[in-house]
Amino acid sequence: MEKAEKSAEPALGDKPGKKPIRLALAGLGTVGCGLLSLLDENASLLKDRAGRSFVINAVSARNKTRQRPVDITSFGWCDNPLDLADPAIADIVVELIGGADGPALALTKRALSQGIAVVTANKAMIAHHGAELARLAEDNGTVIRFEAAVAGAIPIVKTVREGLAANRINSLHGILNGTANFILSLMEEEGAGFDDALAEAQRLGYAEADPSFDVDGVDTAHKTAILSSLAFGTPPSMDDLPIEGIRSITDVDIAYAKELGFRIRLLGIARLTKDGKLDQRVHAALIEEQEALAKVSGASNAIEVHGNFSGPCVIEGLGAGAGPTASAVMADLIDLARGHGGPTFSIPATQLSTLSRIDAGARESEFYIRLQVTDKAGVMAEIASAFRDEDVSVERLIQRTRASDDSVHLILTTHKTYEKQMAAVLTRLVKMDVVRATPCMLRIEPI
Repeated sequence: MEKAEKSAEPALGDKPGKKPIRLALAGLGTVGCGLLSLLDENASLLKDRAGRSFVINAVSARNKTRQRPVDITSFGWCDNPLDLADPAIADIVVELIGGADGPALALTKRALSQGIAVVTANKAMIAHHGAELARLAEDNGTVIRFEAAVAGAIPIVKTVREGLAANRINSLHGILNGTANFILSLMEEEGAGFDDALAEAQRLGYAEADPSFDVDGVDTAHKTAILSSLAFGTPPSMDDLPIEGIRSITDVDIAYAKELGFRIRLLGIARLTKDGKLDQRVHAALIEEQEALAKVSGASNAIEVHGNFSGPCVIEGLGAGAGPTASAVMADLIDLARGHGGPTFSIPATQLSTLSRIDAGARESEFYIRLQVTDKAGVMAEIASAFRDEDVSVERLIQRTRASDDSVHLILTTHKTYEKQMAAVLTRLVKMDVVRATPCMLRIEPI
């Protein structure tokens, strides 16, 4: 194994402005190479703003000889990423391996246990193990920072943890996945179907060959769990976090939503109920077209946070990619170089408290329902009976002309009702012979 030469640089925080900050970088993918480019191109600016320069002491990746857009030959190399967690090598370990467990988690734990600060872009690791890592950092007098784990270049972690620290956060709604937002935007702007929009996202590099984490809402859920923790002082958790993606949405839904004055966006939502329970969830929703989040298109991310004194605060920007994510990683590094500390999740890890979750069926919302039904006499009465029997009031109904298979689309919106009532309506509808396809139900989300 090749290993970086050890040096006798001072620990992080010693002699500010004198010695460079020594970095050890794990992961040389898109973001890792982007960070190296940023460090090289903006070196003078970074030194001026941080008060100290940054030097890469060692790097590690799966393949040393792989062709990369940056030259790594001047850096020390560690075959085993865990060797980067050495106080003689690094003041800060930058973890860009990814994955909730495995070498990323092992490296992070080893670094923190030795008092080495960690900066990461790993949302899955923070969502699943954030509370444990925060305790480990605080117990060892160091820090872990993860601005890049949520929404790329958008400084949402700093905004919630610092900029809105004086506020009680009431709610947050976020477009947190650029791939999903690109797909929905393309469906909206060009009338594309989901499969065609996904293929275009893959062709342009917005979506992976396996897009499941993005289009099924898992990526958004990781970020929602992290933001919930920052906003409400609870350990990040994926437990009891309902997740729905966008695969069931069609160009028909996009068109009807627009006709009704809405846009469809995949949202990560977290709020406290009046009785102090946490309501966090991920799903596609109709939002009124005049809302700020409805106007966010393409691969952008945006988050709207409501504080009790600040009111609504909306931040929008690029949520992924080499440049935006490297920028967020660098922001954390500059903060640490300046000696900025503070607890990982707004309050000390020992004070994080698990909040009761709202029962999913107890949530209230207005709903959008798309049905494909047989076009014959009596169908409307049969459909209406399902809503009547579950005491759900229909607000609007749209019916279009018959399709070639003798079916029609029925589009209904409801007045505010409980989710358990809507679930019961859907159960009735899917059993009806006149309903030709699985109904699509989306919530109409007030922001």
